[in-house]
Amino acid sequence: MPNIKSAKKRVRVIEAKSLQNKAIKSDLKTVLKKAEAALAENSENKAEVVKLAIKKIDQAAAKGILHKNNASRKKSGLACKLNHVG
Repeated sequence: MPNIKSAKKRVRVIEAKSLQNKAIKSDLKTVLKKAEAALAENSENKAEVVKLAIKKIDQAAAKGILHKNNASRKKSGLACKLNHVG
């Protein structure tokens, strides 16, 4: 446990940021699963779901939760699947 005041504050800040990052990552995973499911069952709203997933990926990359290359790879994969499905 830290003794210095600034170190104690850093512990609190890191805990809060970790919770925020975890929530964003969890939401991203949920949206990606919904997009994959929409593509798998070839639903009518698959384009909108994929568009939302790409938006969430971009937001996560902007906040530093995903690396930009990882985000690009995920977006590319979704777009490719969307084009092949229909």
